[in-house]
Amino acid sequence: MAARLALVTGASSGIGAAFARIYAAHGYDLAITARRADRLNALADEVRLRHGVEVMVVPADLADAAAPAAVLAEVAAHGRVVDALINNAGYGVPGPYGGASWKDEQAFLQVLLVAVCELTHAVLPGMRERAFGRIVNVASVAALVPGGASTAMYGAVKAFLVRFSQSLHLETRDAGVHVTALCPGFTYSEFHDVNQTREWIGQRAPPWLWLGADEVAAAGYEAAEANRPVCVTGAPNKAIVAAAKILPDEWVMALMSRQSRGVRGR
Repeated sequence: MAARLALVTGASSGIGAAFARIYAAHGYDLAITARRADRLNALADEVRLRHGVEVMVVPADLADAAAPAAVLAEVAAHGRVVDALINNAGYGVPGPYGGASWKDEQAFLQVLLVAVCELTHAVLPGMRERAFGRIVNVASVAALVPGGASTAMYGAVKAFLVRFSQSLHLETRDAGVHVTALCPGFTYSEFHDVNQTREWIGQRAPPWLWLGADEVAAAGYEAAEANRPVCVTGAPNKAIVAAAKILPDEWVMALMSRQSRGVRGR
């Protein structure tokens, strides 16, 4: 019997690359996609050598509305189906809402929201039919706390992913399909370099708040296998989320406002 296939978006670095390594270690063949083909090819060579799995490299920019269908067409052209979907591709747009062009905000929505929904919509029927599937939507702790300054779109989209995942979890829990929203906090990756907040975050986030991308992906894999609808990574993040549920939103927002002073664009 052919190995199962995991499709990982945003696989060129960070949490996405870590997910690719974990699924390969568990015997999955891979389809990995991101914009940077050189990074994807290097990762493919690594996991083929280490785990002996097949790897499809599918360079694509999910900001292009045609990209999700093109990625899935490439998988189908190899005679494969998606057994595990890791919706990881994402980034942040720095600064307050309205500070970036609508073109930039629209691309953000296409990558973090529309592409996630389209890919999930495409692979879910087959998963149900085969009575097996894993879907991990990489959200954020930002989804589970009140909104903060300069995160208007990011927190809102990540909150959508949590609710989306919870609903799908209920719809598919008896069909052999596991759906999990993974909610990491500060993670060692290129995320803060891309959104140009590395220096600011580094001055304010203590080392004990940070996790490695491998730790985050491992937690996500285990949560998906256990069919847990939401996974918050790390004890400090769990405490933050628990406190945010207890304290009035106004208090939490005031605290976040003080912490966000000096962020880029403010």
